[in-house]
Amino acid sequence: MAWIEAHGHGGDMLTAASVFGLEGRAFLDFSANINPLGPPPRVMELLRDQLSAIVHYPDPSQRLLKEKLAEKLHISSEHLVIGNGAAECMALILLALQPKKVGIVNPCFSEYAQLATAFGAQVVSCEGRWERHYQPDLPDLFQLLSEADLVFIGHPNNPTGVVYTKEELTRIAEQAAKTNTYLVVDEAFLDFLPRSEQVTLLPNLNMYRHVILVRSMTKFYAIPGLRLGYAIAHPELIGQMKGKQVTWSVNQLALVAGEACLEEHGYEEKTIGLVREQREYLKQQLEELGLFVFPGQANFLLVRLQNGRTAADVQWDMGRRGVLIRSCAMYPGLTVDDFRIAVRTKEENDQLLHVLKEIL
Repeated sequence: MAWIEAHGHGGDMLTAASVFGLEGRAFLDFSANINPLGPPPRVMELLRDQLSAIVHYPDPSQRLLKEKLAEKLHISSEHLVIGNGAAECMALILLALQPKKVGIVNPCFSEYAQLATAFGAQVVSCEGRWERHYQPDLPDLFQLLSEADLVFIGHPNNPTGVVYTKEELTRIAEQAAKTNTYLVVDEAFLDFLPRSEQVTLLPNLNMYRHVILVRSMTKFYAIPGLRLGYAIAHPELIGQMKGKQVTWSVNQLALVAGEACLEEHGYEEKTIGLVREQREYLKQQLEELGLFVFPGQANFLLVRLQNGRTAADVQWDMGRRGVLIRSCAMYPGLTVDDFRIAVRTKEENDQLLHVLKEIL
């Protein structure tokens, strides 16, 4: 059976088309966690209007986008670096800080370990506990901080969706300061949470010169093909990261899209409301099918089969019917019974549930 995560991520339409014999556009994709509303309409209009701008170089300092983003976040632009997706920001962190040991908490986004290894660091880890839905006990995380030069944590974590409390984040940041460890908090999915639940160290970041927040605009604004993300940190760290960045790594159309996205407001609230409503709906329906759904937040669900079939089996049967899900067997700490699905619109979610019922 072919492995459609051959390149380590979901949303690989080319591989799926090759494996299942369908055109990429024919798939209903639940394997990538992208806003189901698609890009804001205004963004699409501006991209069409700005196509002629590709004959010019983009601003290498991303000044207009940086100014708008700083205003939205209530920080100085000196605290920001804009990247070609959140992944580039993570790469810049590793290139700038040159950690010899990088800590991760399994299960987690595979790019943490892949980037660390690619840049010559040794990867050390601690394991999330089943009793805490794969979040680590703080003593275990504190031990990891003492062993590593830099530690990645996901908040919400991918693929589990679990989040830390403000008290936990504060304690982790304070412990990282004691061990002289850089702490990278991946907040790529934080925007999908209701405003009142978007817990972050951002308001107190001046207290933590060793903390870096990484965020994505790719997922929330549904522009993964353009690639856009950013990191927030002390200006000294930002300067080190920018010193490692390739000139013009963020293209002109991505900058135009990012500026337009930051002017959206109704779209943001509509997205948060849709995800919250449909996440609960999907969870309830999946549990009625006899599946275990892990508690968590954000725009995806981690699901465990309990009927003897593996996630790869179900993924194969669903893929042949034009629906893609993400097998989680490759995540250290998870099992062959685990898969992840994105939260999409009611109509799309019902299609997924219909196919899943047929298969199970």
